[in-house]
Amino acid sequence: MSNTATAKKGLAQRLNSLAHNLWWTCNNSAVALLTSIDPQLFAATNQNPLRMFTLLGKKRIAALGDDPDFLHRLRAVEKDLSAYLAAPTWYRKFAPKNARNLKVAYFCAEFAVHESLPQYSGGLGVLAGDHVKSASDLGLPFVGVGLLYRNGFYTQKFAPDGSTRVIYPELDFSQLPIADTGIVIQVPMANRRINAKIWRQTVGRVSLFLLDTDIPQSKPADRRLTHHLYGGDREYRIQQEILLGVGGMIALDAVGQSPTVVHMNEGHAAFAALERVARLTRGGVQLPDAVRRVSASSVFTTHTPVPAGNDRFDPRLALKYLGHYARDLGIGVQGLLALGREDPTNRREEFCMTVLALRLSQHCNGVSALHGQVSRRMWKKVYNAQDEKRVPIGHVTNGIHVQTWLAPEMSPIYDKYLKPNWLRPTDRPGFFRRARRIPDEQLWSIHENLKRKLVGFVRQRLMRWDVLREDVLTIGFARRFATYKRAPLIFQDPKRLAKILANADRPVQILFAGKAHPKDIEGQHFAREIHRYAELPAFKGRVVLIEDYDMNVARFLVAGCDVWLNNPLRPQEASGTSGMKPPLHGGLNCSILDGWWPECFDGKNGWAIGDGSQLSNLRKQDRLDAQRIYQLLEKQIVPLYYHRDASAGLPRRWIAMMKHSMSTVGSTFNTHRMVGQYLREFYLPAHGAGGSATLVRTDKGVLNRRKALTRKFVSGEWGVELAGFDAASEADRKSALRRAKAWRH
Repeated sequence: MSNTATAKKGLAQRLNSLAHNLWWTCNNSAVALLTSIDPQLFAATNQNPLRMFTLLGKKRIAALGDDPDFLHRLRAVEKDLSAYLAAPTWYRKFAPKNARNLKVAYFCAEFAVHESLPQYSGGLGVLAGDHVKSASDLGLPFVGVGLLYRNGFYTQKFAPDGSTRVIYPELDFSQLPIADTGIVIQVPMANRRINAKIWRQTVGRVSLFLLDTDIPQSKPADRRLTHHLYGGDREYRIQQEILLGVGGMIALDAVGQSPTVVHMNEGHAAFAALERVARLTRGGVQLPDAVRRVSASSVFTTHTPVPAGNDRFDPRLALKYLGHYARDLGIGVQGLLALGREDPTNRREEFCMTVLALRLSQHCNGVSALHGQVSRRMWKKVYNAQDEKRVPIGHVTNGIHVQTWLAPEMSPIYDKYLKPNWLRPTDRPGFFRRARRIPDEQLWSIHENLKRKLVGFVRQRLMRWDVLREDVLTIGFARRFATYKRAPLIFQDPKRLAKILANADRPVQILFAGKAHPKDIEGQHFAREIHRYAELPAFKGRVVLIEDYDMNVARFLVAGCDVWLNNPLRPQEASGTSGMKPPLHGGLNCSILDGWWPECFDGKNGWAIGDGSQLSNLRKQDRLDAQRIYQLLEKQIVPLYYHRDASAGLPRRWIAMMKHSMSTVGSTFNTHRMVGQYLREFYLPAHGAGGSATLVRTDKGVLNRRKALTRKFVSGEWGVELAGFDAASEADRKSALRRAKAWRH
């Protein structure tokens, strides 16, 4: 092979190596380098460099190898990645010496790391992906565990009438940035074992281990288990969740990972805790001690106050797949089912994954302060508590990974006015408060440029050039089309809305994007309703619905919209991280006081829809909230946006709000702060290094009571609550009652 051919082969290997570490997705220089190879092809492949490499012609590859500028930039990016991986980390500086052997295993059903890997459906996956990236940046000893879906989440297409066409693409794993570990494990599933391959996905310093049953060693029915994210019936779902939780623990063993803390991100992963308890009892540990040890080292994050978001299974279905745990634990089938029931004595109640996770985790949290309150109220029965303050569920408010969502156009002014150390990984990024230093002219110019990019993107996407304007107040609404999020709420009074949008002197336009679950017919109806309005003469060109919402679409929207609209039915929005992204670019929130917004809103960084009160009549609530939105637009938002100073033609008061929004949102609502908080208040105590003193930093006294309630669970009242245990004798129950009474006194 000639030296030239060898060099070309070496270049291909270097590019493939770069593409396989998803660090590049958060590095502007790396993204620019890959984009420059073939901008149109990179966009056409949804920014998948591996797919792009396979489609490039030989001439282009040869040209890259002969381009000194490209090779220089490639070396610079490779050097940046090497420096990132080798640099001393925030965690190594922060962590106590006795926590150096900490290892967190983070279980989640979906991870949204990049749009080229459609392994996510919405906010849960986006949060998980951002969590992983901040864990990498901060240097936490951290691994992720999930499933690898052959068809991912569905591709959304709209029929001419606005109805949703659900299309499942088949992914070619050879063109995804994942590596086959060569390991196949066996996972117990009812009365058989199923085969699953382990893939590794690398995100900076963090590895995600993903299970795939669609392999030749599997039976046809088993191969289908990892085809669809959130697909199939209840039996399909419970099998997937066994694969995630039980299979995930087996996979960690197989790849040589020994976590000291297991973090279950949502109830889908709860079987990991059950498997851990069973392993201890199989090894001779008594059940109460096994529960204590697993609970003390388990973290559980619940993400939804909506009942449908908490998976429940018919008792017979649960026993079909979990019955062997009753034998392993020595508690009988009713005792096993009681672990997943709010009322352990109700034999008709379904088995709930959230309840199982709560019972087997000492460290539990919601994802905003309000969601923590709602969760304590929602799950009182699990803890047999009359007062919700006695429920040991705290909160860690979600955040976003700034470098994932920040438009590259913003980086120069961040570098100049927030200073270069804004990129320094820290869990307390107070540098955002310096946003007020940015000159009005510069901030407004960049924001207007981002809006122009958004308008161009939408026109190209729709192949329509008669929609939107670049000089108009632009409102964005983009999220899952779950019904409680009320996507079409703003159309409650179409005539009034049309008048607002079509004002000749102060026009307004609205961009919508979002997906409903493939089986959520009502959510799909919401999309169809918005589609219908967008085609009416009164709204055509001013209201746009973008199909197939993903991370790429989201980046354009959060960077270019002036106002981010959020109108869920309070208090059903657990957090709502999409609203944290526009402020990075000067966008302003207009939101119901739900999720994270009550913690941030100060009257100067955006607008609140209503006062947080709720009506029992949902139709009246919808009408009232819509009226509030119209009033805000007519009286405050639109006039403020179009009020310009005489000299420079700038909306000075609006820009002041932009800066205040950047400062107040960016400083707190980011995943560096979030991961640091998990470390201090959850991971270190779960690891045994932090001590109880760190627990008081969340919800006044709530976390203090966690250990006491865990003691109750494993030392006596546990036997009372689970009185249906087949293995528990009458004498055992009387003894448990005596111990519980003594403990209470």
